[in-house]
Amino acid sequence: MALDKDQAAEPTITRKPGGNANASGETLSAKTLKMGFLGHDRPAAQETLAELKDRYGNYSIEECDVIVPVGGDGYMLDVLRAHGDLGKPFYGVNRGTVGFMMNDARLEELPERIEDAEAAEIYPLLMTATTMEGNTARATAINEISLFRETRQSARIRISVNGKVRMESLTCDGVLLATPAGSTAYNLSAHGPILPISAQMLALTPISAFRPRRWRGALLPRDAVVMFETLESDKRPVSAVADNQEVRDVVKVEARENRDISMTLLFDRGQSLEERILREQFDY
Repeated sequence: MALDKDQAAEPTITRKPGGNANASGETLSAKTLKMGFLGHDRPAAQETLAELKDRYGNYSIEECDVIVPVGGDGYMLDVLRAHGDLGKPFYGVNRGTVGFMMNDARLEELPERIEDAEAAEIYPLLMTATTMEGNTARATAINEISLFRETRQSARIRISVNGKVRMESLTCDGVLLATPAGSTAYNLSAHGPILPISAQMLALTPISAFRPRRWRGALLPRDAVVMFETLESDKRPVSAVADNQEVRDVVKVEARENRDISMTLLFDRGQSLEERILREQFDY
């Protein structure tokens, strides 16, 4: 498994009145917009990718003003991790299943829609995991950092926040720390809270907690540093996962928000990420 390399700080994307901006702070214009298309290898995504390139041309990731991934939410996460340090906005075209982080796959007037899009700025999580063998692995997560039991036996995990032990032992299937952008993903399935995209918080959520049975998790400030320590790790092995990047047999995992990197997602007018998260809370 290839883990993300350490990422350097990047300039924050600024927005000028009347439109979104590229990494240099220049307002994106539909007439001069340079789009860099990337596509998942599934046939539907490749077909749409070819049509978009044929209609609008294609610039390299280094030359483009906006990166346009074509695929599903999982593919968007891969692209964000690979190119999120470039300071360029991302406009996703949905050719996957749910498409929560994507836009409808309409080919018409794409430059105009990008120029008029609503922007959401998000920050990733940084995971530093230490294994039973003493190896250290680092990875970036857009949605959540999760710990899972590896065998039929439940995991036992000690949880500390900012250097203070807050839970001596959580017996569970796992536990996760989610960003506002990721709070509607696995966190929601684990009955965690949905966080507004502008919330200065992170969601700490247990996965099938056995002891303490009634613990439902906690809301933490965005600058919290969370340390997970596995107990009886030789008997109860645990894996750590940053979105879809897994490290097996961990004994210690540090999770924190990485404020050195900001990523900008673009959504069609009226379909902002903030609106989607709000709508999710009333969608039964």
